[in-house]
Amino acid sequence: MCHVLIIEDEPLIAMNIQVMLEDEGATSFDFAVTEAEAVAAALAHTPQLITSDVRLLEGTGPAAVASIHDQLGSIPVIFISGTPQDCEPCNPPALVLAKPVQAHAVGAAFRSLM
Repeated sequence: MCHVLIIEDEPLIAMNIQVMLEDEGATSFDFAVTEAEAVAAALAHTPQLITSDVRLLEGTGPAAVASIHDQLGSIPVIFISGTPQDCEPCNPPALVLAKPVQAHAVGAAFRSLM
């Protein structure tokens, strides 16, 4: 069983990521569209993996992930962003995939981290 937190402010992209990860074996998901929602979701149900956009409706994915890591410890992260250059380097270090993201890239990243 693998619980994933998807931090993404575009609902169709979030659902697409969910399907890609389900195909790889992820079994449950929480979704967040803002930095604050992401931290609250992670604290409510600790994920085994986080996927995150860089730019969010409010705040940023890297800031959300840093806060989650400060409070829960290290959790594997895949940043999926239309602006991957804004995540170079991300802190904490993570895999960075550019949008539009392909299923094989998400699958490979998932397998490498899990």
